[in-house]
Amino acid sequence: MSYSEEEIFARTSLLLGPETMKKVSDAKVIIFGIGGVGSWCAESLVRSGIRHLTIVDADTISASNVNRQLMATAGNIGQVKTDVMKARLLEINPEAEITAINGVYTAETAGEFPLDDYDYVLDCIDSLKDKMTLIFNASASRAVFFSSMGSALKVDPTKIRVAEFWKVRGCPLGSMLRKRLRQRGMLPAREFLCVYDEEVLPNRGEAPAPEEDPGLFKKAQTNGTLAHITGIFGLTMAGLVIQDIVK
Repeated sequence: MSYSEEEIFARTSLLLGPETMKKVSDAKVIIFGIGGVGSWCAESLVRSGIRHLTIVDADTISASNVNRQLMATAGNIGQVKTDVMKARLLEINPEAEITAINGVYTAETAGEFPLDDYDYVLDCIDSLKDKMTLIFNASASRAVFFSSMGSALKVDPTKIRVAEFWKVRGCPLGSMLRKRLRQRGMLPAREFLCVYDEEVLPNRGEAPAPEEDPGLFKKAQTNGTLAHITGIFGLTMAGLVIQDIVK
């Protein structure tokens, strides 16, 4: 049995109205990184009526993803994240245009992603070096840009906040990004909103072996994460898009 978009989004249209729903449907969005934050963001956008969505990620699903990434289950470990996520999104709305790119945004690949073609660019990248590159380029594009700061080492969902990048406080990732961007003369071209959380807890279990970023910076360790935190980060990112369209 198939259902029309009018039926699927009847409750959304009731709240937003037909004119705004048309704007939601027409908006073009790209998400870089569909892990613990980006996967929830992607699903929320499609469930809200976004029809033109590009998802970018180079990873496959691993067992350690299952605790917090929307599309990750014990049954699809080893599969390409973007492929699994695309299939899920099309089950929600078969009429959506989902472009899945199994790749990564870096200084070397930035030219492959014409950011000016999108209305919204969403940063859910983990790599500090690549996040810096996207912030620098996206803030200079015509697209509205939103970024997620670090969502690890947190348990209290009431501490999740939204603030302009330069006003983010208590977030080690935000602090490091500002420091590195200043050092490299890569100041953002304009202000942009970030989802962040001031809570930083210690890992209480045995840490896995250190992971190494193939770029300029190393990850000191793998940090603990919880689904309700990464989920709220991602849902808030999606909410910023819908709120901007409504405004």
